[in-house]
Amino acid sequence: MPHSAASDRARDRIHALLIVCVLAVVSMVIALFGAAPARVTARELLGDPRTPGEAAFIASHRGGAATAPENTLPAIAAALDGGFDYVEVDVALTADRQPVLMHDATVDRTTDGHGRLSALTLSEVRTLDAGSWFDPAYAGTPVPTLDEFLEALAASRGRAIIELKGEWDAAAVAAAVSQIAARELERRVALASFDARSLALVAAGSEVVSRLLILKHVPADVVSAVAEAGARGVIVSRKAVLDRPGIVDELHAAGTRVVVYTLNDDAYWDAVTALGVDGIVTDDPHTLSQWQEAYAGIP
Repeated sequence: MPHSAASDRARDRIHALLIVCVLAVVSMVIALFGAAPARVTARELLGDPRTPGEAAFIASHRGGAATAPENTLPAIAAALDGGFDYVEVDVALTADRQPVLMHDATVDRTTDGHGRLSALTLSEVRTLDAGSWFDPAYAGTPVPTLDEFLEALAASRGRAIIELKGEWDAAAVAAAVSQIAARELERRVALASFDARSLALVAAGSEVVSRLLILKHVPADVVSAVAEAGARGVIVSRKAVLDRPGIVDELHAAGTRVVVYTLNDDAYWDAVTALGVDGIVTDDPHTLSQWQEAYAGIP
């Protein structure tokens, strides 16, 4: 029996409606799963939680501070070439809000310049010698920019912990996150800070880039503090974790990780490894690696 014109129009309307519904569902799926990559898990970022006596990952402090001037490209190259789990660097802002690698609030200790970094422009910082203090062989080594560091990291297979030093505003954090994303490093970089506000700005700028909360003193409810910061773990002082070793199990139970800074001798390595911490920040990653190979059968 032939279809009437009315039934044909009704069928066409139903067909069009089905197409619209399918497209709407597809758009929602893309929005939920395509446009917003999954956040990096603690396991992906820092590995499985360690057990007492198990080797912690190694983070080379301020680049490779034992072998080259700290927070410079030669130090970073040494750490990346050494194949350590993470290279750790400090990034602070100049007077014109440009991010450079510098630990101290002043440039006096690690360059031939004087004064607060926040009072110097990028062009002024770039004229400084950041290598001679360490060894004459590094004379003329400049203070690197965050951009230069990320270029070096992207060219390697390494991962990085970047500490945000001093006060960062939303624009500066957004620019740093953008630089990380532009090199597709979101899953290889963790941004760390003592300042929960800075970590909140990171969260606002990226759903992917991981955050680590740095603690000199451990709050009574450390698990809640880490959760409120949206962090994948803590970087905590040696003294704090040895004074309260139970936090390792507390944080592991909450699905987060514990990294200890900055340990440079085997007595401290032994003490924190026995607690099952997940990472150790050190100026001497080569010796720590050798110690781990010899310690209680650690592979």
